[in-house]
Amino acid sequence: MSIHIGASKGQIAETVLMPGDPLRAKFIAENFLDSPVRYTEIRNMYGYTGTYKGVKVSVQGSGMGMPSMGIYSWDLFTEFGVENIIRVGTAGSFDEDIKIGDIVVALAASTESAYQDSFGLHGHYAPTVSFDLLKKVMAAGEENGIKFRAGNTVSTDAFYEADPNWWKTWQSMGVMAVEMEAAALYMNAAYHGKNALALMTISDHFVNGGITTAEEREKTFTDMMKLSLEAAVK
Repeated sequence: MSIHIGASKGQIAETVLMPGDPLRAKFIAENFLDSPVRYTEIRNMYGYTGTYKGVKVSVQGSGMGMPSMGIYSWDLFTEFGVENIIRVGTAGSFDEDIKIGDIVVALAASTESAYQDSFGLHGHYAPTVSFDLLKKVMAAGEENGIKFRAGNTVSTDAFYEADPNWWKTWQSMGVMAVEMEAAALYMNAAYHGKNALALMTISDHFVNGGITTAEEREKTFTDMMKLSLEAAVK
C-alpha cells in the first residue's frame, strides 16, 4: 500500500479529481459531494470520497509541481485501482483572449522538465490528454453551458523564472497557458494505460499582469469544479 496515501483498497473511487491544493480538495468535497469521507490526511494532503449524482467520486490533493503530482497520481493508478484522474487546477495565460477566470483544457502538455527521463525515453515525448475523458468534458460543457478553451499548455518545474520574458517563446509556438503538473500526470497515465485530463482555471495573466488571490483560487473556481464532476459521472 502507499506510504503517501492513508487509504485502504476500495476507499477511493475509479475516478479522482486532483487539485494541487489540499484545501481545494476539502472545499470540493464539502460543497459538491454527498456524504464525503476523508480517507487520508498524511502530510495534510487530504483525500475524500463521496458521491455526486449517486456516483462514487474521490477528490485528492496532489501538491505543487511534477514530482508531487508524479507521486500521488502514480500511487492512485497502481495501488488503488484508479482509472481516471482529472486535474482541477490553475494556470497562467499567455493568450490575450484567454482571460482570468476562463477554463482551459490541456490537449497536450509541453514541458522543459526531465520527468520523462524516468521512463527511459530516447527523444522528446509528447504527453497528451485521454480522448475518452475529453469527450466527456466536451459533453458536460455543452449540457451545462460551461465554456472552455482547449490547446497546448506547458508544465514547468520553476514557479519563479529569472528571465521575465521566458514565456514569450512558448507563446510564439501557440502554447496558451502554463502550469506545473499536467505533463507528469499525462505521462503516468500513458505508462499505466489509464486516463487523464488537466482542466485549469486561469488565475494569472502574463500579457496583462492580472492575478487572483489564494482564497479565490481555493473557493471561487466553481465552474471548473462542476464541469469536472459532471464529466466524472458520465
